Amino acid sequence: MLHFRRLPQVQAKTLTKAKPTYHVQVGFIALALVLLQAISAAARGAPESFADLVEDISPAVVNITTTTKVAKGVTPRGIVPEGSPFEDFFKEFQDRQGGNNAPRPTSALGSGFVISEDGYVVTNNHVIEGADEIMVEFNDGKELKASIVGTDKNIDIALLKVVADGPLAHVSFGDSDIARVGDWVMAIGNPLGQGFSVSAGIISARNRELSGAYDDYIQTDAAINRGNSGGPLFNMDGSVIGVNTAILSPNGGSIGIGFSMSANVVAPVVDQLKQFGEVRRGWLGVNIGSMTDDMATSLGMDQAQGAIVLDVFDGPAKDAGIQEMDVILSFNGQDVADSGELVRLVGKAAVGSNVKTIVLRDGKRKSVDVVLGQRPDPDQMAARDTMETQPEPSSTALLGMDLSEITDALRGDMGIGDDVVGLVVVGVDQKSVAYDKGIRDGDVITDAGQKKVENIQDLQDRVQETQEAGRESLLLLVRREGQPMFVVLPLE
Repeated sequence: MLHFRRLPQVQAKTLTKAKPTYHVQVGFIALALVLLQAISAAARGAPESFADLVEDISPAVVNITTTTKVAKGVTPRGIVPEGSPFEDFFKEFQDRQGGNNAPRPTSALGSGFVISEDGYVVTNNHVIEGADEIMVEFNDGKELKASIVGTDKNIDIALLKVVADGPLAHVSFGDSDIARVGDWVMAIGNPLGQGFSVSAGIISARNRELSGAYDDYIQTDAAINRGNSGGPLFNMDGSVIGVNTAILSPNGGSIGIGFSMSANVVAPVVDQLKQFGEVRRGWLGVNIGSMTDDMATSLGMDQAQGAIVLDVFDGPAKDAGIQEMDVILSFNGQDVADSGELVRLVGKAAVGSNVKTIVLRDGKRKSVDVVLGQRPDPDQMAARDTMETQPEPSSTALLGMDLSEITDALRGDMGIGDDVVGLVVVGVDQKSVAYDKGIRDGDVITDAGQKKVENIQDLQDRVQETQEAGRESLLLLVRREGQPMFVVLPLE
């Protein structure tokens, strides 16, 4: 049950010096009406009807039908679950239909929207992926064949092109960053193949991450079903603030949790697909992690904020002087809340742009100018430079760990890479905090307190510096089988 609270009534004050004239009363009434209108405009409620908005923008929304040739005997995706006992039954049914082994067509349905009068259409990549033919149907029944301009699997976006006899009705992207939880939104699409259906609701949540590095989803309770994929999510100004992409459902139907990729993520990608036929994302050349409260405390930070650098590869960050264990606080004039936000900021920055980056190093903020490169394929990532040969090793016990400088023998026995420099853990006291924190034999400590550790003395110096700074814990960068992790150790 909803409970409403009435606003307190305001008592009118009596004027004692002069009785207001009729004109003054009218003036007060007019002023009150203006104020009421301003308040109503500032707090926009549900419209009396969505009909005018639908009439304006629906001509730009399209149904998308794809045809894919599938070899006979192959069950189309989505008909029966893979591995199901019904799969064999379905194939037997197909065989009883006769015919040869020639490929047969299958169809899939989705949605999209026109963004220019010359026929550029946006949809989801998964709607058209693998299709042999793509047809775009407009709400007046006209159908046009579409070609693929480019796709981006990272955010599940595809840009299509149709050729029409004249200019097409189209819609524009809006600023999704100013959309607020609770704002009204409207989805138009082709749910369950029903075609040009409208649903409305509110923004339920913002900045959702599902599975991708560049995710920035708007969650909505506007009904979104299979077939809505690729369709637009509109605000009340008729601007596209999201592309309907996913639903969270136990049975494939809408249960009021739909996700639309934010327009401010999609629009730059669409621009690049239109210009280059591919996406050219900015690349910093680092491996990063998010800060935790323990890590922030160990570095003397007031709160857990920013992205901490685990690795620096050959590339823009290394050329600019960014170091492992730097905490990136700001990028291109925007504060960095966590590692996910930094990935999104870098990804949408222009390749070749000079970006001012603020890092925290040794307790001080430092400004670094980085010229962004283009993000390479993972298998093209450059290997890190080989470190200089270390002096003769020594070993000692410290913080509940038995530590040794790395020797050739230890590299061979423990599988430590030739380019790794640091202290290898050769033993851990099982009663120590280090053991409780997960440190084990074979781990390699490469950094402590945001500084490189090359020998025992380096680590002892970091411990002393931390104690002198009045902090009670030390942040370590530890590598296990090449994979980095952070460990915060209290100084006993």
